[in-house]
Amino acid sequence: MTTSDRFPQTDAGVSRRSFLARSAATGLGIVLVGSVDTLFGASPASAHPRGGPRSIGYGPLIPDPKGVLSLPEGFSYKIVASSGATKLDDGQLTPADPDGTASFPRRSGGSVLVNNHEVGGTEANPVPVIPGLVYDAGAGGGTTTIEVDRDGNRIREYVSICGTHNNCAGGVTPWDTWLTCEETEAVPAPGNTLQQRHGYVFEVDPYDQRANRNPKPIKALGRFAHEAVVVDERAGQLYLTEDAGNPNGLLYRWTAPGGLKLRAGALKTLGDTAGTLEAMRALDRGTLVPDLSVATEIGTTYRVEWVTVPDRDAVTTPTRSQAYAKPITRSRKLEGMWWDRDGTYFVSSFARTADGSAAEHDGQVWFLDPTKQTITLELRFAYTPTTDDDPDGPDNITVSPFGGVMIAEDGEGAQHLVGATERGEAFFFARNEVSGSEFTGPNFSPDKKILFANIQGDGSAGNPGYVFAITGPFRHQDD
Repeated sequence: MTTSDRFPQTDAGVSRRSFLARSAATGLGIVLVGSVDTLFGASPASAHPRGGPRSIGYGPLIPDPKGVLSLPEGFSYKIVASSGATKLDDGQLTPADPDGTASFPRRSGGSVLVNNHEVGGTEANPVPVIPGLVYDAGAGGGTTTIEVDRDGNRIREYVSICGTHNNCAGGVTPWDTWLTCEETEAVPAPGNTLQQRHGYVFEVDPYDQRANRNPKPIKALGRFAHEAVVVDERAGQLYLTEDAGNPNGLLYRWTAPGGLKLRAGALKTLGDTAGTLEAMRALDRGTLVPDLSVATEIGTTYRVEWVTVPDRDAVTTPTRSQAYAKPITRSRKLEGMWWDRDGTYFVSSFARTADGSAAEHDGQVWFLDPTKQTITLELRFAYTPTTDDDPDGPDNITVSPFGGVMIAEDGEGAQHLVGATERGEAFFFARNEVSGSEFTGPNFSPDKKILFANIQGDGSAGNPGYVFAITGPFRHQDD
């Protein structure tokens, strides 16, 4: 992932593997609200809660004879797109590094996917520069739009925006657009080809290419190493995560200016300083919690307050390093977010004392309740430095229509899609058999019949990148 060219002392878009600390094992497993001690046992494909033999998940993962994607019995996958192999409408190749993704209903049936491409350097197969759809001709990231039929068969793929940088995650809006996030703070500098400042959010319309012409950064949402974003339409607010270090990143809230109704096209009309951008501070009985990593007990709840960001465009100093009116709360690698009716889940991928964190873990999932103005620890990955095949490094997340969440793993050892039920039980749903690259972008089709998910790669030899459509006997996990 990309570090800032302007601020070389910072660590924007950090990699989990660069901060792995090895020591004696301290535990194994995932814990969700309602569960005391959910453990992954001898079989990494399933888990059982303490005190009961009830099977959860979909059973053991069946090795894929093609060596690509192992799934439970009864499930199958189709390759929707392959970096450097499948072709866009104009004959060019599918770009590298598929990442955050959302799917929207296709008007004649099926789904329309908007797929981020986290291209931030010299990867093979950058997003092609298309006149009229480009922000910065010197940058290789962007999004493609992919249409599939009801069964997940590929129909077409084309560039929706280009010339952005390190498009990582993002978020769905209630008005059926995609907010793609640049996980970077890069600016034009000797040694790079950039022509514009980066670190912004852009809106992508999955249906109307005319709306995607002349991409405009939504500068009101700040310039930092954006990871993901969600929209609270009722309150006129957006929440945003920052994946950065030196110092560790922040959770932000943007509030629309008075009188602005959030709807299609509204964000593009904003002035650069419209609304209010604030950073979160978490309080434990009135005492500041400077670092979310200290929370170890499931159900831990903190009250939150918000402090205005002094310079949201980070002209000279990254937003996380600026002087705030009150102390703020940090977290290592704030990653995916997903809105679920009354609030948002957000992920902290891992924490190590070596990276400046106050405590160590292999992942946390929090729930932010905007009404109560609280955050609650819902899921915790135990720190297991000597075990390579247990779940660790949660990244992108989606709420499952079958209960609980589905999480893309970006950790050590084998890479998985990990499910967690509402009861507090965890299970492996898929395993990457083709490479050591992370899973990204899990999301369900509008009709709930297909789970779309990606494996990162630039399409060069030995580094494939895929977008999958996974089908099978999905069911509610508490049935």
